Amino acid sequence: MKMENLIRIENGDKAKHTFSEAEYANRHGRLRELMARENIDVVLFTSYHNINYYADFLYCSFGRKYGLVVTPNKVVSISANIDGGQPWRRTVGDYNVVYTDWERDNFFRAVQAEIENKGRVGVEFDQLPVEMLSKLKAALPSVEFVDIGVKTMRMRMIKSAEEIDVIKHGANVCDVGGAALAKAVHEGVPEHEVALASTQAMVREIARRFPDSELMDTWTWFQSGINTDGAHNPVTTRKVEKGNILSLNCFSMIAGYYTALERTMFFDHCSDAHLRLWKINVEVHEAGLALIRPGARCSDIASELNKIYAEYGVLQYRTFGYGHSFGVLSHYYGREAGLELREDIDTVLEPNMVVSMEPMIMLPQGLPGAGGYREHDILVVGERGTTNITGFPYGPEHNIIAA
Repeated sequence: MKMENLIRIENGDKAKHTFSEAEYANRHGRLRELMARENIDVVLFTSYHNINYYADFLYCSFGRKYGLVVTPNKVVSISANIDGGQPWRRTVGDYNVVYTDWERDNFFRAVQAEIENKGRVGVEFDQLPVEMLSKLKAALPSVEFVDIGVKTMRMRMIKSAEEIDVIKHGANVCDVGGAALAKAVHEGVPEHEVALASTQAMVREIARRFPDSELMDTWTWFQSGINTDGAHNPVTTRKVEKGNILSLNCFSMIAGYYTALERTMFFDHCSDAHLRLWKINVEVHEAGLALIRPGARCSDIASELNKIYAEYGVLQYRTFGYGHSFGVLSHYYGREAGLELREDIDTVLEPNMVVSMEPMIMLPQGLPGAGGYREHDILVVGERGTTNITGFPYGPEHNIIAA
């Protein structure tokens, strides 16, 4: 029996999309303007973030390949047979092509069916492993592949009004998760139980606010004691003890849009050494909030905040940049690296950019006040100033949790 390499699965009704038709039409239009300027005939996106941004389809890779083909007159998603009709239901565009597993490299046969073997094709060099790029070149030997990843990243850095609305909802959801987390902390409770309480609260809140959305990828990292030394340390079974430094990290995900809330906390009491360091980090955080404004340069913000840490003799304990862009990103995909508050980024802040302020210092075990300290707010840059969309309080006055 001969099995098909490429099929269509148009099962059920189209889903209600995250944004309006006009929003997606505008995104496609701006992309096509970029293609015209760069003399690019076709774009083949393969990343989670760009496929989601342009098609409202957030794929589950599981080792398989996915794509979105954009030409001057069509938008087509390419998905694996394992997903059934879900990619078609979600895709904003003309149609969805499904490749089967019956023969190896059917993904590239789908690419061949949708892209002519000529001209210039834009791809994301930062998302293409060597093997995949080699197979694309073999499938389309007469094509010139050029990078479009950096330019599309810069386009995504400026958010639309509809995007900012979703991001604001996400920040509100994180506040809900933060409240649930604080309520769940008590002596002897394992980190994972606290994290579960927060995540469940956020998922339920997203479901209430966005009843037509897919509910995926929302999570919480709750860290205690030595486990606070890394910003991305996973949850463990470590149990909370009195005097522990705690790190609240709530991450709500709405249609691929990531938002975050991060706070330093203590359980029952905070030692003098810890309190000193916590207050220093809060001072840097508040200074950073004031520095974020239209026209400010990312590198200049980082340099100014470095001075405060240096004055207190703790600059060597700073662990990463002071903040980053928000939008379609996650802990396993995406990152608008051109908009981070670091010394080596000279991007100038513009209206409708959305960035965090999240200073962190970490003192290793054995030093007075050991642990990781981090506060995190999200700000929307406007024409004349910024709007802080994070509501959960920070600092020693609010976040020493009573036993």
